[in-house]
Amino acid sequence: MLHARTPAHARRAALREGLRSGGLLRFPGAFNPLSAVLITELGFEGVYVSGAVLSADLALPDIGLTTLTEVASRAGQIARVTDLPTLVDADTGFGEPMNVARTIQTLEDAGLAGCHIEDQVNPKRCGHLDGKAVVPTAEMVRRIGAAVAARRDENFVICARTDARAIEGLDGAIGRARAYVDAGADMIFPEAMADAAEFEAVRRAVDVPILANMTEFGKSGLLTADTLHSAGVNLVIYPVTLLRLAMGAVEDGLRRLLADGTQAGLVDRMQTRARLYELLDYPAYNTFDTNLFNFRI
Repeated sequence: MLHARTPAHARRAALREGLRSGGLLRFPGAFNPLSAVLITELGFEGVYVSGAVLSADLALPDIGLTTLTEVASRAGQIARVTDLPTLVDADTGFGEPMNVARTIQTLEDAGLAGCHIEDQVNPKRCGHLDGKAVVPTAEMVRRIGAAVAARRDENFVICARTDARAIEGLDGAIGRARAYVDAGADMIFPEAMADAAEFEAVRRAVDVPILANMTEFGKSGLLTADTLHSAGVNLVIYPVTLLRLAMGAVEDGLRRLLADGTQAGLVDRMQTRARLYELLDYPAYNTFDTNLFNFRI
């Protein structure tokens, strides 16, 4: 049936094991629970929940307008349907260090395997836009310290994202990454790297796993999985890819429907009812219902 059979603590342990494996973990961004089912079925190593996607789904810009409650609720809905570990974007932690502590425990309770917290000022903005600002290193160190102290499952991954590359240069970002590792971060997310060589520089600087963001239309080139693996990256996210594909198809379909007065010309491009029911696992629900209610006294 449509929920994870693997408990959250086991999915967290699986993420830790995957990060130690030496391979590259691929986490596409799920824009809803059903897309997470597809990510699972098709053989990826994990699921990502993007703050930008969650904001966009609410028709809001990615500038820190969403709340912890909204993020935890949606991320929990997505984590519930997959046996893969789910990593979520926790923005700047939703407040001061005590709020960060509450964020970690709320995300643990929602079944997440880990989250990343960034060093931008709040309100933040998309990591691949100009005009970002970062807090002092010491302030971000306090955020990380609060997160590490608050978690109850030692396998919950706390990833520190630095947006300093565009502001303080690569050396500044690397200096921050080292400080964040010293503060207890389990993984480093160097945002908006220019190329593979910059990921390699971060790899040489820290001894924890590294996350790469392969978002379209951003500051980073779209590097292949092989290139990222060779550069020493441990986990790659594709945060907005599925939403962009879906919304492109939706917009095109609406234009055709408006112009043609019927969706008949679009049917061959749709997911079939049979395939949808397969993803929803209708037979399992029917079996459960039959076994429970169809009985004789």
